[in-house]
Amino acid sequence: MLDRIRIVFIGTSHPGNIGGAARAMRNMGLDDLALVSPRCEPHDSEAYARASGADTIVDRAAIFETLEDAVGDCTLVVGASARSRHLPWPLIAPRPLAQSLPQLLAAEQSRVALVFGREDTGLTNAELQRCHRHVHIPTNPEFSSLNLAAAVQVLAYECRQAFLEAAESPSTAENDDSRPFGVTWDNPPATHADMERFFAHLESTLTTLEFHDPDNPRQLMARLRRLFMRAHLDTMEMNILRGILGTIDKRLGDRS
Repeated sequence: MLDRIRIVFIGTSHPGNIGGAARAMRNMGLDDLALVSPRCEPHDSEAYARASGADTIVDRAAIFETLEDAVGDCTLVVGASARSRHLPWPLIAPRPLAQSLPQLLAAEQSRVALVFGREDTGLTNAELQRCHRHVHIPTNPEFSSLNLAAAVQVLAYECRQAFLEAAESPSTAENDDSRPFGVTWDNPPATHADMERFFAHLESTLTTLEFHDPDNPRQLMARLRRLFMRAHLDTMEMNILRGILGTIDKRLGDRS
């Protein structure tokens, strides 16, 4: 299941961080690396030097223009954030996040993306709002900055340990009903692409209803994103919500 975990870098400016992350990933059995609008040459000699033999991960790293493209098929997107935000978001530490993944990835179509931001500024608020959860590595507050490869190493290690523990005691993982989308869930989780289409539809309908004013949003869509991301919708729930919006759109059209 570790092959269903994707590491995503946004706007990386140092090729050494790409190579260092590739090495950390291979150490822990991960191999899916995605780069969103890198600000450096990913196949620079420094990347291969830092990869220390994990060259194939650097070679196969997929390059995307947007975060949405990079995580479109993922069913859980987690953004790494080192700072608090004005609008609170579900926050989790690396270990409990990792311990939830064996169950979340039980369905074959499930994919998880762990998203890391730029070396200098991290993830933007808009990018973080496209994540179901935020993960924070509890470093020394007096010296809290981690480089990207080190942050990847921490999360990759926790993921590997969680899967090893689940393999040793599978009955415990299978019977844990506290986690969403266990092996007995009736429908697979919605993908990130499904969620983005839903949010676009929701915003359009609310604007037509004059409930949402794009010129004075007052964080409405951000709060609705937080609500529905926290719910972690499955495909049937998504279809129901899209059906409701479609019916509203039709009735509004009939009245115009």
